[in-house]
Amino acid sequence: MENQDNKTPKVIGIGGIFFYSDDPKETKDWYAKNLGLDINAWGSSSFDSRDLNNPDQINSLQWSPFPKGDDYFLPSKKHFMINYRVQNIEGLVEQLKENGVTILDNIETYDYGKFVHIMDAEGNKIELWESR
Repeated sequence: MENQDNKTPKVIGIGGIFFYSDDPKETKDWYAKNLGLDINAWGSSSFDSRDLNNPDQINSLQWSPFPKGDDYFLPSKKHFMINYRVQNIEGLVEQLKENGVTILDNIETYDYGKFVHIMDAEGNKIELWESR
């Protein structure tokens, strides 16, 4: 869980880097063979770090190649998407609405956290994630 003492709605880290690939399996294999990435079904989550304010907390960054043209990046026409770790996702979404930011969907809750997607001023789809 994120720092309970500070629930200011904001980004607190990067949770994932997602990009299009002509052949995601071949891309994952290349990165595993040549750069030593530990590959899983989604890509690689071998990028762990500790929270400076809560050293017992370990954060992971998910690296994932997607098939070129995958609908998950829509409506963005870009070839990548960044997942930002946030705290107080509900408060952040309200703040973003007040600022006129395009919110693409409703907050969805899963066992591993809450997610919502927005568009930035450059037309990049952004995934916001509050871990559990």
